[in-house]
Amino acid sequence: MTDSPNTENNKNKKPQGPGVLKVMQSVAAGALGVQSSKRREEDFGSHSPWPYIIGGLLFTGLFIGTLVVVVNVVLSGQ
Repeated sequence: MTDSPNTENNKNKKPQGPGVLKVMQSVAAGALGVQSSKRREEDFGSHSPWPYIIGGLLFTGLFIGTLVVVVNVVLSGQ
């Protein structure tokens, strides 16, 4: 019995990292404090932490930017 070409390709492929949507969901759940332990272990068990670090920094920047805009809008109405 021989290996099929697909089996040979799967042996040489690097494991894919998490998708953008999965990283965004994990960052949002972690920021809100509702991340399940199963999902947390899955996120950091087999992948590089860099997508989550970058996602966390982007989330933080957007959060602070939103707060600045809201405060400016409220104060300009006085």
